[in-house]
Amino acid sequence: MARLLLFALCVLPSVVSAWSMGNPFHVQGRVYCDTCQCGFETKKTAYIPGATVRIECRDRTDLQLRYSLEGVTDSNGAYKIKVVGDQADRICHVVLVDSPLADCKNVDPVRNRAEIILTRSNGAISDLHYANSLGFVKDKALPGCAELVKKLLESDA
Repeated sequence: MARLLLFALCVLPSVVSAWSMGNPFHVQGRVYCDTCQCGFETKKTAYIPGATVRIECRDRTDLQLRYSLEGVTDSNGAYKIKVVGDQADRICHVVLVDSPLADCKNVDPVRNRAEIILTRSNGAISDLHYANSLGFVKDKALPGCAELVKKLLESDA
């Protein structure tokens, strides 16, 4: 009986803790260089290997940073960050941190962050969460961008 009680006292808390944390979330997305300075991805968009992003979760009431974790993009400009623990009622974003490209370091003011939900209290079943692509803007637009933008505008008309 004593062994059973000792086992329960030692093992049960860790099992309950693991169950309440659930499976980790996997946040993935891409980081690009807006080579045409359009404010969105185009056929001339280049995805950035070695770019740094950060997941930031802030308290909903006082906006204090409560969780932060960085990740780096792979050779295709994609990142996948493992988040352990439910972030409950926190406001979470993936934010741009740094680009390794000297001529594409300016953060796009509109595509610099993506909101993500990192809780299961809303009924989320999947461990995989996708974030919108984030972008840096190239210092000087590539040749051919004006023609590309013109074609895009004509196709909308």
